[in-house]
Amino acid sequence: MFGIFESSEKINDAQIFMGSVEETKEVLRERRSPYSGEVVSRAPICNAEDTKRALLIAQKASKATAKSSLHQRVAWLEDVADKLRHYREDMALTLVDEVAKPLAFARVEVDRCIETIELTAKELVALHGETIPTDIAPSGKKTIAYFTRVPVGVVACITPFNFPLNLVAHKIAPALGAGNAVVLKPTPEAPLTAYKLAKLFNSSEYAIKDALSVVYGDVEVGSTLVKSSIPRVLSFTGSVPVGHIITQQAGIKKVSLELGGNAATFIDKGADVEAAAQRCVFGAFVNSGQVCISLQRIYVHTDVYDEFAIAMTKETQTLKVGSPYEEDTFMGPLIDNESLNRAITWVKSAEDEGATLLTGAKIVGGSFTPTVMADVTDDMSIICEEVFAPIVSLVRVNSYEEAIVKMNDSPYGLQFSIFTNDLKMTQQFIEDAECGGVVINDIPTLRFDVQPYGGSKLSGIGREGPKWALEEFTEIKSVVIC
Repeated sequence: MFGIFESSEKINDAQIFMGSVEETKEVLRERRSPYSGEVVSRAPICNAEDTKRALLIAQKASKATAKSSLHQRVAWLEDVADKLRHYREDMALTLVDEVAKPLAFARVEVDRCIETIELTAKELVALHGETIPTDIAPSGKKTIAYFTRVPVGVVACITPFNFPLNLVAHKIAPALGAGNAVVLKPTPEAPLTAYKLAKLFNSSEYAIKDALSVVYGDVEVGSTLVKSSIPRVLSFTGSVPVGHIITQQAGIKKVSLELGGNAATFIDKGADVEAAAQRCVFGAFVNSGQVCISLQRIYVHTDVYDEFAIAMTKETQTLKVGSPYEEDTFMGPLIDNESLNRAITWVKSAEDEGATLLTGAKIVGGSFTPTVMADVTDDMSIICEEVFAPIVSLVRVNSYEEAIVKMNDSPYGLQFSIFTNDLKMTQQFIEDAECGGVVINDIPTLRFDVQPYGGSKLSGIGREGPKWALEEFTEIKSVVIC
């Protein structure tokens, strides 16, 4: 594997990474736990030359991956899923160490990662073309014509910190499964998590030599991947500002971007208020609000606004905030102090603009407690921009028509939802919502890995989910036999 040499053959002993292919002494970056501040992993800081070397290795390996059998690639993915199931607890604890994800949710992420890889293996069976009737037009003639899907060659993947295991799998499993070689730049916040998953791929008996490389770093590494002519597809999950830079620098290649969101829901006057509040609390505060589809804006019909605000407040106050290593902890700390300070600023700004703090906004053991803001209006920055913190805003509306206008009045369009028992309103909402995904009678944070996932407007380009990622990572080749 490019860029890494582990200290032991045991997966749970790979705490220290060594530098380049030549085993030169690289500068190591320490990753400290957001919860304890202790060093939990070390990774090399790669540079542009390291990245170019990895790309060249991948370019050479892509010849072999393209010629590999579908049977081998399916067996490869299934083998990795089986191994990951064996190391489930170790991987979960690594997530807790590096990003302070509460243990219960860390296990869920490992399980979802396994499912993502297995789903990809199943979808590979359906990755095929179709025949084309070339005599359909008067100018045509009868031939044997069809198209097939072929690997693009090299795929560059850049992944974020909030789901540093499953979102890596969403990229590399379809890319490798489709017959490509991959260069992965994982988030600097979780280098060991990405390494352990990559090790499972590269240590498999079905692995294709040099098909997967991992490079660690920041802007220099990312920029080199983006600007290089070697990758034919660049798959990125992250912020809108970085997405803008990528589209300007990528050149002629396919670019898949999963960017920010400002997820919203509407609570209709006929909805089950208590049930809606329970789900909204989960959607707003799971993973400390650090989710692209984290529920940020709740538009509540005026007839049930006060009742909903009370239910939301009570439910929020039941959440346990504390050590991510404890089984019943719902929320741990934010990823870093910068995010913590930003959350404090968001609340202060909203209060200065007239919003009311119902609960939360306290620092407990380094964690920012889940926060509910009421009396929020359209012009407040707390609902105009992506917060990416455990903060949710309640907005009073007089009708569905008012709510949908406000929901759509955003530069983001990832996922929206609605809580209602009105069938006509449901049908109208599906048509009206300007976003990549809608959810009925549940939170917009709901995502099944088997579904297409992506947004409109500034929320991105392209779709993830095994079936759709396989299409992103392949090209159509048309064939005519006269």
